Amino acid sequence: QVQLVESGGGLVQPGGSLRLSCAASGITFNIYAMVWSRQAPGKQRELVARITSGGSTNYADSVKGRFTISRDNAKNTVYLQMNSLKPEDTAVYYCNAFKSLLNDYWGQGTQVTVSS
Repeated sequence: QVQLVESGGGLVQPGGSLRLSCAASGITFNIYAMVWSRQAPGKQRELVARITSGGSTNYADSVKGRFTISRDNAKNTVYLQMNSLKPEDTAVYYCNAFKSLLNDYWGQGTQVTVSS
C-alpha cells in the first residue's frame, strides 16, 4: 500500500526556520513528481513547491526565495526547507506524489504555526 508520512512541523517564531520531511513507501519514488501544498484555516489548499522526477523545481510566488524543495531518491524522501517564516505561512502542510490522475497520493499533513 502507498504511504506518505510528513514530519517536522511545529511552532516557530516569525523569521525562524523549519524543515519538513515526507517519507514515501509503496511507490517507485524516482518516477514521481513530488509536491508540497498547504491549507490555512478558511482557505483553499494551495501549491507551495514542486520537484519533478528529474529534479526541476518551481515555487509559489509567496514562498520564492524563502523555501527550498529537494528530494533524496535513495531515501524515498522529499524535503521542504522553510526559512524566514511569516505568520501567513501558518497552515497544514501536505505532501503529494503524482505520476498520473490514477497515481496521485497524499499524506496526512503536518501543522506549521508561525507566531510570536
